[in-house]
Amino acid sequence: MTCNALPLPISETAILTARSFATQQPTREKAEKVLLNTLSVLTVSYYLNLMGVSTDVNVGDSWNPVMRLSTDVADLDVPGVGKIECRPASINEDFCYIPPESWGTRVAYVVVVIDECLEEAKVMGFVKGCSTEVLHYDELLPLEGLVEYLEWQKLAQSTLVSLSRWVSGVVEYGWQTVESLLENPQLRPVYVFRSVEAISGDTVLKETEAHSVRRAKLFDLGIQIANQPVILIVEITPQSDSKTSVRLQLHPTGAVYLQPSIVLSVLDESLNLFLEAQSRSADNYIQLQFSGEVGERFSVRVGHDGAYITEHFVI
Repeated sequence: MTCNALPLPISETAILTARSFATQQPTREKAEKVLLNTLSVLTVSYYLNLMGVSTDVNVGDSWNPVMRLSTDVADLDVPGVGKIECRPASINEDFCYIPPESWGTRVAYVVVVIDECLEEAKVMGFVKGCSTEVLHYDELLPLEGLVEYLEWQKLAQSTLVSLSRWVSGVVEYGWQTVESLLENPQLRPVYVFRSVEAISGDTVLKETEAHSVRRAKLFDLGIQIANQPVILIVEITPQSDSKTSVRLQLHPTGAVYLQPSIVLSVLDESLNLFLEAQSRSADNYIQLQFSGEVGERFSVRVGHDGAYITEHFVI
């Protein structure tokens, strides 16, 4: 991965800022850490600005004197997207240290190697998520993919479906009750004979909890699944432990079975695969279930033969 690193100059202004922050620290070791953290943040900010991505260094914890003193932080805010962790690393090693306090709270983690003369910084690459203290260079994605990933994240943020608002009756465009969607006979699965509640002894399309809320949306992947749209049903059930149960079901339209090899996936906030189910030749539906806390984000992807449709949610 080192051969793909992008070298960038370190400006005098960046050095002055980093040294100013460093002089506020109580020990030499802490001062050195803050110096490198600050230069890493400014390097990534410089790179993103060159690529047309706006950043705001002033709102990050790394620009807060109290947070710099009490934590090992190197965050950079990208408006409309979230925070990136910009971690300094040594050219003499093949890994980077990622503080546990940053795990799961960043949209990306970028590794930067700064030379001893403070003249040049090499941006090594990035990862979308991290939950380990040791991040090896060979785990990094190429830097050229970072801007596209951030643009995708920004789009995802702007199209979030809020499940908590469903409870109060606020539903985003395109989502409707299961009953209203299935009023159209052409969309109703063939195994639903008389009503949306009758399914061979199961309660697949029937609300099982009095306080559950369910909504449905039609997904059309076109010719990839023989022009057969599918119905995604999302059911949320608040639980006593402040968590919310989320159940996802994918149903066929106008047929008994789903087409084989349709994939229903749940991605976490960093777009890493969390859960997945795939239809077989005789599946009426496929289902995934998990729980999360209010404010937690995830994405649902429906795909077949290389074609995907993704919806982004916040609990």
